[in-house]
Amino acid sequence: MGLLKFAGWLATNVVALAAAVLILDGIGFGDSTGWDQVADNFWALLFVALILGIVNSFVSPIIKFLSIPFIIITLGLFLLVINALMLLFTEWLVNLFDIDFYVDGFWNAVGGAIVITVVTWIVGLLFGDAQE
Repeated sequence: MGLLKFAGWLATNVVALAAAVLILDGIGFGDSTGWDQVADNFWALLFVALILGIVNSFVSPIIKFLSIPFIIITLGLFLLVINALMLLFTEWLVNLFDIDFYVDGFWNAVGGAIVITVVTWIVGLLFGDAQE
């Protein structure tokens, strides 16, 4: 992956994660609210987006492969559960680095997974897919 593709991939993850933080009250950084969560915690947001991207690139495909029967039985809805679990796993990982990022429960993780997926899709449509 070239430097420009990596920067586009990371920027897409940052935008998608920032959207989830702004839209959902159950996902955020520390005690701040609204736009302050994004502006005051930009470097933490960048780090969390990087970790989320790494988790989605390496851990998620393995989990999806092992879950093929469940994905087929649920007509793909289990992918939403997997994406929510990847967001919760990312929360756990970044908290090991003392980053004050939180996802408040499974349903906020599901909502965050939906927001991140939709925003990533929109950014990909507007600016081209960073993974091409």
